[in-house]
Amino acid sequence: MIDTSFNMYSDADGGDPDATSPTLRSYHKFLWSKSLPSGDHFVLRDDMPGYYLYHSSALGDFSLGSDAITHSYKNQINKKWLTTQIPKEVQELFNHGSTIGAYLVFPNNQVERKHTPNQARGILRLIDDRFDLTLECIRRHYADETSPLAETLKRYAAFFQLFETFEGYIQFFLLDDLLDEQGTVRFYLPFDNFQSPPKFMDANDYLAYKIRVESFINARSRRIESYAKQLKT
Repeated sequence: MIDTSFNMYSDADGGDPDATSPTLRSYHKFLWSKSLPSGDHFVLRDDMPGYYLYHSSALGDFSLGSDAITHSYKNQINKKWLTTQIPKEVQELFNHGSTIGAYLVFPNNQVERKHTPNQARGILRLIDDRFDLTLECIRRHYADETSPLAETLKRYAAFFQLFETFEGYIQFFLLDDLLDEQGTVRFYLPFDNFQSPPKFMDANDYLAYKIRVESFINARSRRIESYAKQLKT
């Protein structure tokens, strides 16, 4: 039922897979319609006009959208100085990041006409669309600590409360492989506690980043395959 090698661009009809790939949408619905830590079942619907995925119950009403959680920076203009040096490796990471192991759902309804989590992590210079840095912000949200995404995540506190704890969030979305044995985020590159915007110094930096991102995608894909098989038995 889940093909972790399927490239979501292949049925996106030339558009953004997050919006136009029926396979990606069906995979999200299948994977994340499941029991929460509370025991309540989080059922996602894909038949609500105007919504990508939707949940409504005594838990609340939640509108969710898809987003890639890995980034090759292939099309980012301000990194062309780097990506044009190693186009083959950049394309490899782009392709790898087009499979289900590299996608997640986030709340996508605007609150107070401000940025959604997807929008905020994409435009904030201290995050630069890096999911390891986003996950550190989510960890700090559960610990009631400050982060570049703190105000954004607070606006969606009801969604994050569904998973009760950071560990509950990690386990629900099968993100375990981005944490080490102590429950600390495995950063793709050295982390300076959000003191400065993340950046690649050179091609070697990018290649080190690529190895770690692909390792995470591979591990999460195996985890997704194992979870899907359990559901079938």
